[in-house]
Amino acid sequence: MAKPLVAIVGRPNVGKSTFFNKISGKRISIVEDIPGVTRDRITADAEWLGHEFTLIDTGGIDPKSDDELLSQMREQAETAIELADVICFFADARDGLTEDDKDVANLLRKAKKPVLLVVNKVDYLGLNDNLYEFYELGLGDPIGISSVNMLGFGDLLDQIISLLPDEIESGEPENQPIQLAIVGRPNVGKSSLTNMLLGVKRTMVSDIAGTTRDAVDSLYTDSEGIVFNIIDTAGIRRKRAIEDESLERYSVLRSIAAIRRCDVALLLIDANNGVTEQDTKIAGLIQDEGKAAIVIVNKWDMLEKETGTYEKYKKRILEDLKFMTYAPILFISAKTGQRVDTVLSKVKEVYEIAGKRITTGVLNDIVNDAVNDLQPPLQGGKRLKIYYATQSGIRPPSFVLFVNEEKLMQFSYQRYLENYFRKSFDFTGTPIRFILREKKKED
Repeated sequence: MAKPLVAIVGRPNVGKSTFFNKISGKRISIVEDIPGVTRDRITADAEWLGHEFTLIDTGGIDPKSDDELLSQMREQAETAIELADVICFFADARDGLTEDDKDVANLLRKAKKPVLLVVNKVDYLGLNDNLYEFYELGLGDPIGISSVNMLGFGDLLDQIISLLPDEIESGEPENQPIQLAIVGRPNVGKSSLTNMLLGVKRTMVSDIAGTTRDAVDSLYTDSEGIVFNIIDTAGIRRKRAIEDESLERYSVLRSIAAIRRCDVALLLIDANNGVTEQDTKIAGLIQDEGKAAIVIVNKWDMLEKETGTYEKYKKRILEDLKFMTYAPILFISAKTGQRVDTVLSKVKEVYEIAGKRITTGVLNDIVNDAVNDLQPPLQGGKRLKIYYATQSGIRPPSFVLFVNEEKLMQFSYQRYLENYFRKSFDFTGTPIRFILREKKKED
């Protein structure tokens, strides 16, 4: 199941990024004493008392500003609010309650999401008296913390996990459309591909990056009666004051939303640019969410070719996306329709593979073969033993391995097992998961 989303929002310079960095355990957001330096939303996975969730750090919300950059940051924050399961609304104990805080609170009330009122910079006991005025916002009891000193973090995290949605194991729905997300950087041809697949012009297409403002869902039934829900993910309006890099980073949040609800993700890459850092980031999201994937190289018709161009290009993609070498690669032109007819057939193929179940007997035979072919390495005089294996889920295919000691499973050996499974069962297009469980060997 996808991790719940927890959005950190508030006006600029109230310490959101400091909190985010402390929780995530690494300095990801830029933190300075200048309002608005966190220009792009950043995400990181977090865990508290066995509960996992994803934090979204946002740029500050300045409801009244007409400044292009602050307006852009506000739009990112509003998108995070829209997608979040829980919202942490940050205010500043030293500044006290401001009119901007009241405006942000009004925005959050409209979202109708669980909101925790977090008053930051309560760095010493004397500032606790400053909490009372925040009751005026009508958002419940203020939670006083100090991001710098990590005071009050336990209470806040307890509150966060108490509001997280219950985990629901998704069953195998019958007669449901295949959810197909088309993701990628702005202006790589997502809407053009959607239109070509549908055969009708349903979304606006232009040469301006991000003319698709919101994710657009379109149902399509193929000749075999298979129904697809095609999700064309959003871009963003081009604004002169914002650099292209910021526009590309913004697309990640919409991609997260589409990836989380899809069965298969199509990662579109512009043939003229190759795999960019942003493409790698979106590919990582697909991998982390356990979704089946196909890499689509679009605008292939625009590339000058010579003998061996196809092979060299494919090799370069596999090198750049080495953590996703299981994904098929298709070379198309959404503009001319070149090889677009191969896309949905490949989607059906990887969708079925991602739903594959392996019988327990066959699974354990393969595990035994893998161990016999290559024994786990010795560590401190001990060797990993795999007693038993069973499949615990699909999409992605997930396998529980009962072992003597989890810590004896080295990353390299787990990768060996994954490759052995792929060679034995054909898991083209889908990640696979291993879950380790310790089990003492019975006498």
